[in-house]
Amino acid sequence: MNIEELREYCISIKGVQEDLPFGPDILVFKVMGKLFLLTGLDNHPIQFNVKCDPEKAVQLREQFPCVLPGYHMNKKHWNTIILDGSVNDELLKEWIKDSYDLVFSGLSKIQQKKFAEMK
Repeated sequence: MNIEELREYCISIKGVQEDLPFGPDILVFKVMGKLFLLTGLDNHPIQFNVKCDPEKAVQLREQFPCVLPGYHMNKKHWNTIILDGSVNDELLKEWIKDSYDLVFSGLSKIQQKKFAEMK
């Protein structure tokens, strides 16, 4: 997965907005204003942070060398994924979608209602 494929996948998910709130080299993806993925545009290899269930986060770190505690994030809830080719795109997409779902589930009922009304 390259940076364009990562971006295309993220914005293909319903209700996702992209933003550069931390400067021109940090791309952020949000659902209803809540961050679920961020990536540095200048990182080689590409890496990104995603939210993760704390128990699953530890399991993934133990199972996959490319999964590390979230860089500059709450390491209990966030993982950094390094795209070194050791994990296929389907698994990467699963981790991204898991992050999106986890953030979505934490939205207020009002936000979820607004989301449901989106086209």
